[in-house]
Order: sequence, then structure tokens, then C-alpha cells
Amino acid sequence: MMQLRQPLPAPLPVIDGVAPSYLWLPAGEWPDLLSFLEQRFPAISSAIWVARMARGEVVDGDGVRLAPDSPYRCGMRIFYYRELPAETPIPFEASILYQDERILVADKPHFLPVIPSGRFLHETLLVRLKKQTGLADLTPIHRLDRETAGVVIFSHDMASRGAYQSLFQQRLVDKTYEALAPSAPELVLPLIYRSRMVEGTPFFRMQEVAGEPNSETRIELIEQRETCSRYRLRPLTGKKHQLRVHLAALGIPIINDAFYPEVHPCKGDDLSAPLKLLAREIAFVDPLDGRRRHFASQREL
Repeated sequence: MMQLRQPLPAPLPVIDGVAPSYLWLPAGEWPDLLSFLEQRFPAISSAIWVARMARGEVVDGDGVRLAPDSPYRCGMRIFYYRELPAETPIPFEASILYQDERILVADKPHFLPVIPSGRFLHETLLVRLKKQTGLADLTPIHRLDRETAGVVIFSHDMASRGAYQSLFQQRLVDKTYEALAPSAPELVLPLIYRSRMVEGTPFFRMQEVAGEPNSETRIELIEQRETCSRYRLRPLTGKKHQLRVHLAALGIPIINDAFYPEVHPCKGDDLSAPLKLLAREIAFVDPLDGRRRHFASQREL
């Protein structure tokens, strides 16, 4: 089994569930560290960086405090804390489905990002779980889109993390999703849909192009409702937005999908119309004890 290199421990602690961010300093010429940070992060004022440094919140890989006039050294790794002026609360809660000495399995609601990114920091599944459990080494071993609800697996043991990550890399995990989408009596289900997916336009979308397929999904009908149907989706590959792209290509886009088949205006903080996509189940053979693991979301579409 392929072994993944484990990251070195961060020299700054987790504070209120937030782990420090880090940055490898690229090649370039700057008179001092502050000059580089001002150019790299133009939205953050020099006064904020100076205050962070005065509090000891900007350090090198050995934990040595850095100052505004610290020399710029290409290849050095610096650590710091991300800060956001304000976050809109996301009024939906995750639940913990399972926890042992190595992994934690959560049931994520719609709209909650898995990890900090962009305008989300404290309002993320990772930071919330760190606050709730006190597990400083908690790390997701796979991802769900912010718009998708359901099962997410985390590792909180660095020694075994690579073994669980390799399950996903080697496609040894059985993933089952459910979606609500328009009914399509003309489709003969179940079917297996394959296509070649590449990055699209705008940058956050994927698109299908001619060529050797690199994505594959099995699609089954669970039930037909009055205005739509419930589908079971089994992705055999893990391309970004794969399920959303495939159903849109079949003429049955997932209900409330703002990206496919067409991009709709950004809804901002409107949480009234969740994407009707749920990561229902994950199953795999545990790489450490050989037991069959199976976890299922308790949510309903």
C-alpha cells in the first residue's frame, strides 16, 4: 500500500477550533517579510500584520516569532492564523455518527463547508467539530461540496491517516448518493453514464468534452414522486461536480442546482433552497483491522 508523507506538526496551537494556516515563501526579492505579505495579501493591511506579529501569531516552521523587518527567505515556511471580520451564521447542525481512536464520521447539513475557505472559517464542519470534540488533529480524508449534505469521514490520528486516505485514492470506497431530480420516463434505468470531464468556464464549473471517459456513475431509480423522482447514484470515479454534471447531461438536473446546466445568479446567504443531493452511505474494508465499515446519513431529501 502506498504510504503518504505525513505533515509535520504546526508550531502554533489550534485556537477556538482554528488551526494555523501556512505558506511556503516563493522565489522573489522583497526587502523584508512585511513587504512580501503586503503584496501577497493586499486585502490585509500592514497594521494588521504588524499586530499579529506583535502577538506572536506569525512564526517560522520552528516556532520562532517573525517580525515586520525579518529578512525574506525563499523556501521558508511561515505559519499564521486566518481572520475574518464577520461570518454569517449557518443555522444547521452536523451530527457525529461514529467515533473511535482513529476516525470520526459526521453527518453534514447542506450549506456548511467542510473546511475553511473564502468567507467561511468558524462556520465550517471542521472547525465546529474541533470545538466540539477538542481533537486538534482532526482532518477530512475526503470532501463534499458546501451544497451537498451527508456522510464525511475524518481522521484524528496522524499515524493511520495515510492508510485511510489511500482507500479513496485507490477507489476502494463504496459511495452511494441520493438525489431529487425531474422524472424521465424515457430513460431506461439503471444505467451507467460515462464522459470525459475537464475544468470549465466559469472557473468553478466542470464541462464534458470529447475523448476517453474519465468519469463514471451508475444511476438507479428509487421512487417516482408526484413532481420529481428520487435517484440512487453510485460514482465509480470522483471528479469534481461529477454527479451534478452527469444528471444535467441526461436532462434531469438535480433540483436547486445553481451551476448546472446553467449558472444562476449567486444566492449569497439565501439558505432556502438546498441542492437536493445527499451523500447517503460510505462503506469500505478498514485498512487496519480488516472489518467492514458502513456509515449512513440520517438525513432525508
